[in-house]
Amino acid sequence: MATAHKAGNYVLAAEEARMRRVLGYVMGVGLALSSQAALAAWPNDKPIELVVGFGPGGGTDVLARVLGRFIEKRLGAGARIVVINKPGSGGELAATHVQNAKPDGYTLGMINVPGYTFLPMYRKTSYQPERIRLLARVVDDPAMLVANRDSGKPLTLSAFVKEAKRAPDNLSVGHSGEGTTGHIGMLELGRLADVKFNSIPYKGMGEAKTALMGGHVDYVMMTTGEGLEVAQPGGRLVGVALWADRRASNQIPTAMEQGYRLLISSERGIGGPRALPDDIAQRLESAIEQTLKDPAFLEAAKADAPVVAFLPGGEWEHRLLEFRERLKPLISLINASN
Repeated sequence: MATAHKAGNYVLAAEEARMRRVLGYVMGVGLALSSQAALAAWPNDKPIELVVGFGPGGGTDVLARVLGRFIEKRLGAGARIVVINKPGSGGELAATHVQNAKPDGYTLGMINVPGYTFLPMYRKTSYQPERIRLLARVVDDPAMLVANRDSGKPLTLSAFVKEAKRAPDNLSVGHSGEGTTGHIGMLELGRLADVKFNSIPYKGMGEAKTALMGGHVDYVMMTTGEGLEVAQPGGRLVGVALWADRRASNQIPTAMEQGYRLLISSERGIGGPRALPDDIAQRLESAIEQTLKDPAFLEAAKADAPVVAFLPGGEWEHRLLEFRERLKPLISLINASN
């Protein structure tokens, strides 16, 4: 009897195991079908959020809004892209939101380099680049130091350095936040010229430019795409130096012309959660590439048209791994300024 009872237990256990396998298979098929249905519906059943890590009115925000209008046309008649601003911590809040979002193609983010790459290198951040999938680089936009003509402050880089050596507290420079392009550019100038100045972070370039126009800050580090009005003859904003190896269309003298080898630019593109399905990622990358070739987009994005520089997501990720090596010597500059 004991032997028969034991054999019966074995049969029950085997049957339970078989039922668990069947149930697991059915659930797996159900999940797969559900996933396929969700992918088939994308991107028509709700708006795609394009998250910007800076306030309205800055270069990233303006570019995102123009990009969104043209990309959605290439995703289908039912696609809609809305820009969501999540400013703060040099873009960290927005990157974290994108990293933690459901990977269904409905949450994307504007990626701003070097801050995106640099922030996690010198402090603990709530996001990590390896948890975000880059879809495409859009622009590569050099930085420039801009002054308010009415401020009475130096309007050449050599005069700026001379004044900074004489009275370090007499000059203030605004930028879009710690670890961003402008902040890094000014730290490098401080290291090369052995000068100090007041570094003023803002939540975005729109806020920084307003402060410059209002006389609340003496200079702002912005990109050429953010400072289209700087090229206007007789305007209030004056380009002091361009952080590039040659002059841009605005003909502002480069820092290299003025004796300082300073090269820094703002690379902007689009990314999503790391687990974003390949077919959605490929559709988005293709839509971005097509948009950047569209004459209507280039006309609408006049400020960024001269610096459009498409790179596929995979190539951009590989490039940024190499870029990390260049940024490593700057970690000590950030730590020293804090």
